Amino acid sequence: MEIQVLVAAMNQKDYSLLDKMNIKTDVIVGNQCDENAVSNFEYNGHTVKWLSFCERGVGLNRNNALMRASSDILLFADEDVVYYEDYDTIIKEAFEKYPEADGFIFNINTIGSRAGRINRKVKRLRWYNSLNYAMPRLAVKRASILRENMHFSLLFGGGTTYSCGEDTIFIQDCIKKGLKLYTYPVCIADVEQEKSTWFNGFTEKYFYDKGALMASLSKKHAKFLCFLLLLKNRKKFGVKFFKAYKLMKKGIKGFQSLTAYGG
Repeated sequence: MEIQVLVAAMNQKDYSLLDKMNIKTDVIVGNQCDENAVSNFEYNGHTVKWLSFCERGVGLNRNNALMRASSDILLFADEDVVYYEDYDTIIKEAFEKYPEADGFIFNINTIGSRAGRINRKVKRLRWYNSLNYAMPRLAVKRASILRENMHFSLLFGGGTTYSCGEDTIFIQDCIKKGLKLYTYPVCIADVEQEKSTWFNGFTEKYFYDKGALMASLSKKHAKFLCFLLLLKNRKKFGVKFFKAYKLMKKGIKGFQSLTAYGG
């Protein structure tokens, strides 16, 4: 069982990112920058594919790496991830212990920000309990991804029309297509989140984009999902409930108009 990390990065000038992230497996780095070049080399006994492309959009970046992936298990990452020494062993043990699983959501220690959702036990993910997991927590069987023709949205995420959400959409699509994803209560990495490439506070665009995200997840229940999100996070958001809800409804309408005309 071989593991391959697919890294979405930007403006890397050299290969030092591999040391910074503590890469211990094969890896594909998608480096969005100002040149087009592809390099293949060995790093500490592992294969590296370094893709430098003059383009923008995290979904496009992840798709570029995904199309070139070749290992049994794929692990998604951003450049701010620092893996633990035994991350590969932890991931292999999870798949060996639960061979029926298509993928796992692992824990990640968040530095410089409020702690993310923590897994306490192994539990099957459903659409209603999988809306707030980031891609670096997911490891998935490549065969399952290929079988279901999975890919990342080009409309959501940094560098696209809507500032975030490509990870939520991807995980939701996995579940909709029947992949068996489970939470796993072991930490595999630290993530530095003192700065964000997309989050600038709870602005009008934040709520507009969240509305568009909910519309992409469910045509029928988008408004209800927005209502639940605001209700659950009303203290954290620190804005007037119905003002934010109005912005989210605008986002729903905007997304529906966009997709109605084929994007």
